[in-house]
Amino acid sequence: MNFNFFEQQLSKIKDLPLPGEASQYKMAPESRLEELQRINISPKNPRRAGVMALFYPTNNMGTNLLLILRKTYKGVHSNQVAFPGGKEEKSDDGLLTTALRETYEEVGVAPNDITVIKEISEIFIPPSNFMVQPYIGLYRNPKPFVKQDAEVELILEVPLSDFLDDTLVVSKKMTTSYAVDIEVPAFKLNGYIVWGATAMMMNEIKELLKQVL
Repeated sequence: MNFNFFEQQLSKIKDLPLPGEASQYKMAPESRLEELQRINISPKNPRRAGVMALFYPTNNMGTNLLLILRKTYKGVHSNQVAFPGGKEEKSDDGLLTTALRETYEEVGVAPNDITVIKEISEIFIPPSNFMVQPYIGLYRNPKPFVKQDAEVELILEVPLSDFLDDTLVVSKKMTTSYAVDIEVPAFKLNGYIVWGATAMMMNEIKELLKQVL
């Protein structure tokens, strides 16, 4: 999809109501839905994080979505596909600052080069006890990405057409931090399986985009 057309249409989502949990839950494992719907978050005092769904033009003025593959480490989100982003630091003056700072640290995109279009629905991630605030941003004049080798294994440049393609939503048997061999809904993008909280956030973005594209 032509980036100029995409940018023009994307501006229309600013005033749209958020699809919210209804869209997020479509990409949650059925076995987890009941738990997610009844969970009482307040006593858990979750840590907070901000992430950025960044869209940018390709060399031929197509449109891509940026994702990263995290390094393998001792943690529940090891070796998973995610948005650039991370946990809030005391020096951050809000979660948007967190998302912009982490995007710069992880993929080298300067905060001033990102136009934030919309804040979407936050999501609670029980295995890591994080409340995550996602943002949709535009990176109009992209420079080569610079990955943070300590945390980022790979940068994934996903064509918008693939992200919007319903045939690339699959069901995959996974072993997770909370279950063995369960069926999870997922996006299959650039040869990688995107599942869990990232897929849930992506689905809300996808449903917003489909209203204007």
